[in-house]
Amino acid sequence: MIRDFGRRLYGTIAVVYGALTLYWHDAHTWPPLAALANAPYRDAVTYLVAAAAIGGGLAILWRRTARAGAMVLGALFLGFSVFYLPGIVRAPLVYDSWGNFFEQFSIFSGALIAYASVAAGSVPWRARVGAIGRACFGVSVLSFALEQAFYLHATATLVPKWMPPDQTFWAIATTIAFVLAALAILSGLWALEASRLLTAMLVLFAVLVWFPALAANPGSHFIGSETAETFAIAAAAWILADYLLATGRR
Repeated sequence: MIRDFGRRLYGTIAVVYGALTLYWHDAHTWPPLAALANAPYRDAVTYLVAAAAIGGGLAILWRRTARAGAMVLGALFLGFSVFYLPGIVRAPLVYDSWGNFFEQFSIFSGALIAYASVAAGSVPWRARVGAIGRACFGVSVLSFALEQAFYLHATATLVPKWMPPDQTFWAIATTIAFVLAALAILSGLWALEASRLLTAMLVLFAVLVWFPALAANPGSHFIGSETAETFAIAAAAWILADYLLATGRR
């Protein structure tokens, strides 16, 4: 894998997401903000979020400003995660809100790891921040497995029908892959290899599932946001792989 490409992909996706928010001028571009769609301050929030995504995304692209960009994007995606907490409190046994929370939390975790990866090697808390980000990402990946297991039929419908042997097989296989990746990342056993394979799997999700859907319905804000979110999570996994490689951790 290309060194530091994960951080650059992460920043590029944030910029694209912010630009789409401005172009569409729609709070639904960011699912966590959908509740604000009819609020009187909707426009201000939309512009603020777009500015944070674009500014943070541009900053994280260059190593000199990457720490500031990671802080901005980390705060942004942590805020998005918090938006799902009321739904979890209202219906803790319904996994949908949990799944949405951890999808945003995984992207936040990528910002934490990126922050640690660009900190000076002598900074004493660098390893601690990186370890926290890695643990947060690992738990998020475990959530992906649980979400697919709870909604296995819905997951299977996303698999292209032309892929042999059938849609259910790939839904189950990717669920198992998420479990194994989470265990590897959390335990430290083959964490680097798991992060790389997870990155590849997520990129394939975007290419095989969301690209065709976006080509069929290019005006869909939902599909556009899901595509960007999948790439953002893939970028977070790539950031983790880069960090593990750079620090010699497995």
